[in-house]
Amino acid sequence: MRRLLLFALVALSSISTLPAQSPDEATAIIAALNKSAADWNRGDLDTFATSYKNSPDILFIGHTISRGYAQMLATYKKNYPTRDKMGTLTFTQLEVQPLDAQFATVTGHFHLERSTSGGGNADGHYMLVVEHTSAVWKIVRDETTADPAK
Repeated sequence: MRRLLLFALVALSSISTLPAQSPDEATAIIAALNKSAADWNRGDLDTFATSYKNSPDILFIGHTISRGYAQMLATYKKNYPTRDKMGTLTFTQLEVQPLDAQFATVTGHFHLERSTSGGGNADGHYMLVVEHTSAVWKIVRDETTADPAK
C-alpha cells in the first residue's frame, strides 16, 4: 500500500510539471481546423490535406485505415471525387485537450451537407491527435466515425 501511494505521488508530481498549452494554442488548433473546413468547402482537397502532417507516419482510421500522407490524400480523392460528393463541411463541438507542449487531442462533430445525388447528408464524430510542427499544428492521427444513415 505504501509503495502504491508513493507511486501515485510521483506520477501526480510529474503530471503537474508537464508544459501546458496556452489558450492561444487551443485557439490556433481550432483555427487550423476551421481553415481546413473552408478549404474543403472551396473544393480544394489538396489544400485541405495540408492540415495533416506530410509524413509516412500519419494514420487515418475511417471505413478503412490509411497510412501516410499520400495514401490519406488518395483515399479522400477516391471517396470525394466531385464537389457534389464533397458537399459543405462544418465542424462543431470542438474540444481541445492538451497532452503536452507538442501534442493535443481534438474531439468534435462533423456534418456534411450534400444533395441526394452527392450521397446525402452525413454526420459523425472524430478524435484527432495534433502535433505542433514549426509554428503550426498538424493532424497526425485521425479516427473518424460516421453516424449510421437515418
